[in-house]
Amino acid sequence: MALSFVPGTDPALVRHMEKAGLTVEDFFSHSRQELSGRLGVNAAPFLDKMVRDEAVFKAKKESEFMERHGIVSFSLTDDDYPSRLSDIDRAPMTLYRLGSADLDSETMMSIVGTRHSTAYGVRYVKKLVEDLAPYFPDMVIVSGLALGIDSAAHEAALAASLPTVAVVAHGLNTIYPAVNRDLARRIIASGGAIISEYPSGVTPYRSRFLERNRIVATMTDAVLVAESADKGGAMSTAAVASSYGRELLALPGRIGDEMSAGCNRLIRSQKAMMAGSAAEIMSMLGWQPKTIQVAPRQRDLFPELQGKEKLIYDALRFAREPMPVDALRERTGLPIHDLMASLGEMEFEGMLERLPGNRFSLISY
Repeated sequence: MALSFVPGTDPALVRHMEKAGLTVEDFFSHSRQELSGRLGVNAAPFLDKMVRDEAVFKAKKESEFMERHGIVSFSLTDDDYPSRLSDIDRAPMTLYRLGSADLDSETMMSIVGTRHSTAYGVRYVKKLVEDLAPYFPDMVIVSGLALGIDSAAHEAALAASLPTVAVVAHGLNTIYPAVNRDLARRIIASGGAIISEYPSGVTPYRSRFLERNRIVATMTDAVLVAESADKGGAMSTAAVASSYGRELLALPGRIGDEMSAGCNRLIRSQKAMMAGSAAEIMSMLGWQPKTIQVAPRQRDLFPELQGKEKLIYDALRFAREPMPVDALRERTGLPIHDLMASLGEMEFEGMLERLPGNRFSLISY
């Protein structure tokens, strides 16, 4: 922890120390001349013994704060440091965790998006997490505790009894935004965690949110952008995720919708896969469920369908091949505007899929 308090230290230095056979203890006990010779540097802030001693003092004070509040830390040199983060060139030197969530869970997904979310984005996030939960009961949902999509992701995980991790841009002595303090408490109480690379007393600044985004982007295998304008924090998270080879998905929206512009651009430029139903995402990511104790969706849905949706379902259920809109209109007798509205809703719910040529078929599970 003291190493992270020393100006000028970063993952590259830690790796350089390892190659030079220097332990962390050596770093703080060696003289300036010794350290300079072993590392091959002549001018660096950390060569000053007073700087290093002050870092040790700060680390001791932080350790006392952590002990009082049940916070644990993971340092880059530790074996239990989150493995997905350890290999990135800007990995946090120290990561602080309040809560008990497994930061190395086998299945982890980051869900990010705009603070100005719409009902469309929130509903999709809730439905997706709800549908994934039975297949991956230990799945960890990661987001940034901001308003909008971030909050929706955490709430969806809580509702589905999944652990969720909030990555914040400040010390763990406070919660920002303040309106999400209750959400933070519920996250911790449910087996989740609040994590940060910043020690206590560090306040949130704009640049720190951008720094925080790289953690959200890289501590999981897949990042979903649920809603975003053409510019914003979610888009920076997407860029980082892409640069480090993480799987990137985006929820498409209507052309002209401001809060879908960023997602649509990611899909159009082929930087992100188009997010769809839980089954489609599982297939795209190659996720193999730990449990498949879930009845096929079609059997569950069929008795519950009524009215227009049941007419459409029946038409597609007995069709030998995907049906175009005109054939569906003729088979169901529905006005075109009612048919298209119902098709859109059923597609969103994951009951059917739209194929090239504006044809539709039921999704098989």
